Amino acid sequence: MSQNKTYLGPLLVLSGAVLWGTTGTTQALAPEGATPLAIGAMRLLVGGLCLLAIALFRQAFKPGGYWPTHLVAVTAISMAAYQPFFFGGVAKTGVAVGTVVGIGSAPIMAGILVFLFRGERPGKKWLVSTLLAITGCYLLFTVKENVTVNYVGVLMSLGAGLAYASYVVFSKSLLDKNRPEAVIAVVFCISALLLLPILLTQPLNWLLEWRGAAVALHLGIVATAIAYFLFSKGLSLVPAATAVTLTLAEPLTAATLGVTVLGERLTAPAFAGIGLLLLGILILSVSSKKRPAHSKVNEKV
Repeated sequence: MSQNKTYLGPLLVLSGAVLWGTTGTTQALAPEGATPLAIGAMRLLVGGLCLLAIALFRQAFKPGGYWPTHLVAVTAISMAAYQPFFFGGVAKTGVAVGTVVGIGSAPIMAGILVFLFRGERPGKKWLVSTLLAITGCYLLFTVKENVTVNYVGVLMSLGAGLAYASYVVFSKSLLDKNRPEAVIAVVFCISALLLLPILLTQPLNWLLEWRGAAVALHLGIVATAIAYFLFSKGLSLVPAATAVTLTLAEPLTAATLGVTVLGERLTAPAFAGIGLLLLGILILSVSSKKRPAHSKVNEKV
């Protein structure tokens, strides 16, 4: 891998994660009546259509592509499942615990999945940076409110972490043999269809307001289509476990926007959490020239 690609992969993943970090602030600005499930399903619908348009425009679907049914199904179901699991977990156990468990568990689960299904050993650098980033995420969120634990909510948040990790790991196998634009277009369109029944059960009158329409368009185009386009490009250049840890830049961005846009205040432990998050991300972003980022023993997917 060339030196430019060595740094380009982490940069693209981080760029996608930063755009994901705008999701929470955008949702907070949505009109009354916009439920989390409706927002999540609409996000996938708008994003999926945009990604399909991008893929068709760039002629990303090549003859003889690698589209095994089981991989496409698992990847699409994982992305669709993430939305209700994450929002349901947050609703039951609070933003702090839901976010820490959902986002913080994803890198650990990704490390296990890539070893089981792709034969990749993430390595010590990944382990150290992941522990630093998860600790930082914990400090950043749990000091912001009184923490209560609802075990059903925790299980749902763990489901969200597993769903996201599964999406990354199995989409990596598709990205190995297809163009990123084609992969995310197929996966997101199928995911949007899977969530369409949920969307039709939710109130949608908030979309008629200009603010509601702006929220849906931003989440669908910026925080989904553009963000996942950048992420998938980066994922094709870096190991899956590394990519999931790098996406912990998402809560870092969300916290920054919470302070600058929503007027939230951060405590000293929260600032310490930001520092640990940045350190963990920095360790993974600066690749070593002496050894590969991961070793592959026996790819099974």
